[in-house]
Amino acid sequence: MATAISAAVGEIDLKYLDESGFCVWSEPGYTYYFKGEQKRLEQKKRRGRRLSIIAFFQPLISFVYGLVIGGVNRKSYIHMIEQQALEAEKAKRIRVIVQDNGPIHRCQEVQQLWKKWESQGLYIFFLPKYCSEMNPIELEWQHLKKDELSGQIFDDELDLAYAVINGVKARGERGNYNTQRVKFNSNCSG
Repeated sequence: MATAISAAVGEIDLKYLDESGFCVWSEPGYTYYFKGEQKRLEQKKRRGRRLSIIAFFQPLISFVYGLVIGGVNRKSYIHMIEQQALEAEKAKRIRVIVQDNGPIHRCQEVQQLWKKWESQGLYIFFLPKYCSEMNPIELEWQHLKKDELSGQIFDDELDLAYAVINGVKARGERGNYNTQRVKFNSNCSG
């Protein structure tokens, strides 16, 4: 509670981290079909590779995200957290990252970096298990998938990536917050 109050009065930066994923076709939000006929959705034979997103959401302020083909791995996660720790250190402001208990968030390599990040002013706060509703970024994923991408089929992962980028930008405009995409180098994937 004290952390939320400190964030509300501008004493600290409070950001919510999470990952999500997309594929080249998505289920429609709704559909019509004739009475007596079975509902169906035409799909490409090629489902494509998963496009994953990792993001920090600071409500009413910012949405910083990175996209990767496949799943978000520990290297991508560490890259994103390292950037947040450097920003906290430069600004000389405490930054708290709220996140779930995902395996990459608690792996041994990450645990060895916690003291370093704390010395830079970045602290990790873990939500209780099975409490994703406590993370407001979950609503951003829901709106991105249901409002921006629902029912669309993309030719390939590149078209999907552009749609996600445009969807994040549209969400930022509607929510009155800035969006910024972090680009990963080849050392962060794999």
